[in-house]
Amino acid sequence: MQDSALPPPADDVDASKMPLMDHLIELRTRLIYAVVAFFVMFILCFAVAKHIYNVLVWPYIWASGNQSVRLIATHFLEQLFTHIKLAMFGAGFLSFPVVATQIYKFVAPGLYKNERKAFLPYLVATPLFFLLGAAVVYFIAMPILIKFSIGLTQSASEGQAAIELMPKVSEYLSLIMTLIFGFGIMFQLPVVLTLLARAGMLTSQNLKDSRRYAIVGIFAIAAVLTPPDAISMIIMALPTWLLYELSIVAVGWVEKKEAEKVAAKG
Repeated sequence: MQDSALPPPADDVDASKMPLMDHLIELRTRLIYAVVAFFVMFILCFAVAKHIYNVLVWPYIWASGNQSVRLIATHFLEQLFTHIKLAMFGAGFLSFPVVATQIYKFVAPGLYKNERKAFLPYLVATPLFFLLGAAVVYFIAMPILIKFSIGLTQSASEGQAAIELMPKVSEYLSLIMTLIFGFGIMFQLPVVLTLLARAGMLTSQNLKDSRRYAIVGIFAIAAVLTPPDAISMIIMALPTWLLYELSIVAVGWVEKKEAEKVAAKG
């Protein structure tokens, strides 16, 4: 009778037992690669910060229907600080593949081959869902928010003063970057839930039973991640709620595949 407690074959694990100091050296190496990648991308993005700025301002131009929209700077170094923020924002995007790869290379040697194969799709899905969240901000959330804000302006006439929308450069860019970051985080929900399902920590029935609490939590987190206005919160919460419902389907699919594997082994 074969002992089920025996460890898997040696070739199934990429596990050379390294002392703690070797692990720390490996961690330091991976961190250096990640930091260097971020720094290189920061320099590159700082050099083209004006182009990044023009890309991020496009939703404002499109929503207003005016090619000559104005944003204002209210102190001398505001544009410099804005370029630094833009460079950091762009560097975070462009260096993510390198950072994620370094994390995977540090973790992978301690995983079994089947665990590494299971982990790779999530490594790919994470940036894709982040980009999906960013696209929702760029093409939907920001234009809606801008059109609503423009609708509150008024022209000067007898008995009323003109109200003109002239946002500050730093405030506009902080708003859109905050929304992109917030939506990107919230759109990781299917990735996180299916990963937890693969780990056996939850089931599709758990998600169904917790639906009402999840919806309240989604709206609460959306309120924290978005600026203090109901429109941004609702625009973030509704797609995330839809992703939660899709996650139930995805987790059910994962459960079905796991059951088929168990049945095949049996």
